[in-house]
Amino acid sequence: MERIYLDHAATSPMRPEVIEKMMLVMNNTFGNPSSIHSFGREARHNIDQAREILARSIGAKENEIVFTSGGTEADNMALFGVAESYQHNGKHIITTESEHHAVLHACHRLEKLGFEVTYLSVDETGVIRFDELRASLREDTILVSIMFGNNEVGTIQPIKEIGLLLKDHQAKFHTDAVQAYGLEQIDVNELAIDLLSVSAHKINGPKGIGFLYARDTVKLQPRTFGGDQERKRRAGTENVASIVGFQEAVKIAEKERMSKREQFLSYKQLLVQHLTEQGVEFEINGMLEKSLPHVLNLSFPGTNVEAMLVNLDLAGIAVSSGSACTAGSVEASHVLVAMFGKDSERLLNSIRFSFGFSTTKEQIIKAAEETAKIVSRLKK
Repeated sequence: MERIYLDHAATSPMRPEVIEKMMLVMNNTFGNPSSIHSFGREARHNIDQAREILARSIGAKENEIVFTSGGTEADNMALFGVAESYQHNGKHIITTESEHHAVLHACHRLEKLGFEVTYLSVDETGVIRFDELRASLREDTILVSIMFGNNEVGTIQPIKEIGLLLKDHQAKFHTDAVQAYGLEQIDVNELAIDLLSVSAHKINGPKGIGFLYARDTVKLQPRTFGGDQERKRRAGTENVASIVGFQEAVKIAEKERMSKREQFLSYKQLLVQHLTEQGVEFEINGMLEKSLPHVLNLSFPGTNVEAMLVNLDLAGIAVSSGSACTAGSVEASHVLVAMFGKDSERLLNSIRFSFGFSTTKEQIIKAAEETAKIVSRLKK
C-alpha cells in the first residue's frame, strides 16, 4: 500500500540536497564558530554565508537575522524580548484569537507578568476585522503580533495594511511567518514588519533551526544568557550543520516558489473537484483564494474528526486535524472556534490537507477517492 503524506504544514521532509550539504558540514566543519583558529573560521564563514542568503530572502540586513531553534523560540523571543525592552512605554499587546500556540501561550504568560493583551476576533474566513484592530490600538500599545498565514486554515492576513497602520505608532509589528515563508513573497521593508519568525522544517529544511528577523531599530532583550553569539541576543554555540541545511532549503524554495505555488493551488482545486464529482458533502474552512497555496481545511458534515483521521491513516493517508502541536489529543481547534464559535459542528468534523514538494497529482486523486469512501461509510 502506498503511503501518502498530506501533512506538510505539520512538518516537511528534507530535500536530498539539504541532507547532502549538512552531511558535508558534519563530516568536515566541526570547529566552534567562536574560535579564532582555522577550524573556527571555516564554521563562521558557513554561518555568515547563510545569514546573508536568509536576510536577502526577506529584504533584510544580515545583522537583523537571529538564528533560533525554530518558530516557537522565534515567536517567544519576539514577544518577551519586546515586552521586556519597551514596558516603560506601556504594557499593552495586541494579537488574534487564531494565532499559533507559540504566540498565544506566550501572551498568556505575559498577562501573568502584568501585561494586558487584546485578542482580536476573526471573521468566518479567518481574517481579522481591521476596524477592531484600529479601535484596539492605544497610546500604551507596544506590540502587535498577527500571523502572516494561518497554519490550520491557510488564511492570509492583511499584513501590508497592518504595517501601514502601525508605521506612525510606537507599537512594534511582529508576524509569525512560519507557514508563509518560502511560498509567499515577503519584503519586510515593503510590508513595514519589525519582527518576523521562520522555521526551517516547514520548507524542507532540518528541524531545530529557525530565525527571528528583528529590525535593527528594535531593542530585544535576550532570552538565553552565556556567550556573545548572535550579537549578544542568543547565547550558545551555533548549530552550523542545520544553519547550512536551512540555507540550502531557502535557496531551493526561492528558485521554486512560483512553480510550487501554481502546483499547490492546482492540487487544492483538484481535491475539491474530485470530492465534488464523487458527491461528497463538504465545506471549505477559510478561502480557496487569499490563502496559503499548500493548506486546505475541509469540514465533512456527519463525520467525526477522530474517526476520519484513523480511517485515512489505515488507508495510508496522513492528514491532520489542525495544529500538529495538539496532535496528541484530538481537541477542538482554537482557530475554528475563533472562526465559527464554540458550538459549531465544524469543530468536530474538520480535516487539514497540506501539500509539499513530494506530493503528486495521482496522490491527490487517490486521497480524494479514499476520503469519499470513508465519508460515505461514516455517514451510514
